[in-house]
Amino acid sequence: MARSALESVFRAYVAEHPVDAARALEALPAREAAPLLHGLPSGLVGPVLERLNPDAAAELLTVLGPDVMRELLAPMESRHAAAILHHLEDAARDAMLSNLGAERARRIRTLLQYPADTAGGMMKTRITSLPIDLTVAQAVARLRRAPRTSLFYLYVTDREGKLAGVLNIRELLLASPRDRIEPLVRREVVTVPATLTREELADLLRERRFVALPVVDSDGFLLGVVKSDEIMDLIEQEAFGDLQKMVGAGDDERALSPISLVVRKRLPWLYVNLGTAFLAAAVVGLFEGTIEKVTALAVLLPVVAGQGGNTGAQSLVVVMRGMALRELLPGSTRRLLVKEGCAAFLNGAAVAVGTGLAVFIWDGRWALAAIIGISMLVNMTAAGLAGAIIPLALRSLGRDPAQSSSIFLTTVTDIIGFASFLGFAALLLPGLD
Repeated sequence: MARSALESVFRAYVAEHPVDAARALEALPAREAAPLLHGLPSGLVGPVLERLNPDAAAELLTVLGPDVMRELLAPMESRHAAAILHHLEDAARDAMLSNLGAERARRIRTLLQYPADTAGGMMKTRITSLPIDLTVAQAVARLRRAPRTSLFYLYVTDREGKLAGVLNIRELLLASPRDRIEPLVRREVVTVPATLTREELADLLRERRFVALPVVDSDGFLLGVVKSDEIMDLIEQEAFGDLQKMVGAGDDERALSPISLVVRKRLPWLYVNLGTAFLAAAVVGLFEGTIEKVTALAVLLPVVAGQGGNTGAQSLVVVMRGMALRELLPGSTRRLLVKEGCAAFLNGAAVAVGTGLAVFIWDGRWALAAIIGISMLVNMTAAGLAGAIIPLALRSLGRDPAQSSSIFLTTVTDIIGFASFLGFAALLLPGLD
């Protein structure tokens, strides 16, 4: 009886809160989450699967088995189904598509041929379009029979299926029922190619402010539409993913992700960070004798490194934003580096003066104040440049510029900060006696 009550509660939870249910299932290993969904109607499970990360949904469906997978994918929107099937092995994907019906499989295969971060990979293929040779009465009748979820703008296609234009609903309803719709069609319509990237699509949607945009292939055939709110949601998720990758976490991690996923995503970069920390420690070790003679140097080391890290992080975040929003046009790299270098130099000079005065008041030695001031200027200038150069260099190498940029930046600022501070101290050691 207790078990039946718990199942009823979970069923109500899934029905009323599919988003929260998806997050809760993501926090469990697939083999523990799968039994919770057994026995639930596909109408309840489907909305939850659509809100899961596609790779998590694919893993969960694999555990549930091919029969359950087919039952759940069959009513699912083609775009969501394609996103999940992207994460299956080729053999499993082909077997599943062969059991979904010819028309359904054709729609999904259309989506699968485009990368997930392009307009073709994100479009809705279930749309209602009107042939251009209809009368007004026929067009209105067809619209009344069409599912509401397939209606966006009133797209019109020619006799071959190519996008011909768009209809204004007001003009359609005010026209005579016997008139043909062809004279009413507005030929100037903004379209996007199926290969357009997510970032380019977001830029276009911000500029045009459309609710949806039609997606066409290279020959102009209407393939589907992309909705602006969904694209903006994806861009927001990608921005958070970049923030996570900058510090070595996985872009697909969630607050309640399974421990196994968290460890698998973070541990490799923690080892990289450990190796770079040993590099910085080795630099300090080169000046062990100098530190033994002037113990105040050990106290001030974190000050130099910390200011350099903060300066580099400021530059890094601004450059990453410029990349994400496509503000960095071709040929702007030199201007960007000059700007970040000059800003870091001026900030470094101001901070160096304040730091030098504070150290003189604390210690009373002008030499030590001069050493930390000069090293602060050098480290902050280098950090500002490094914060701009590192993501640009990663992008030029074909790597994700967000991937652990802050780890590499910390390495640079620590090594330069320690080397400059302790190096100047070694040169000016007689003045510290």
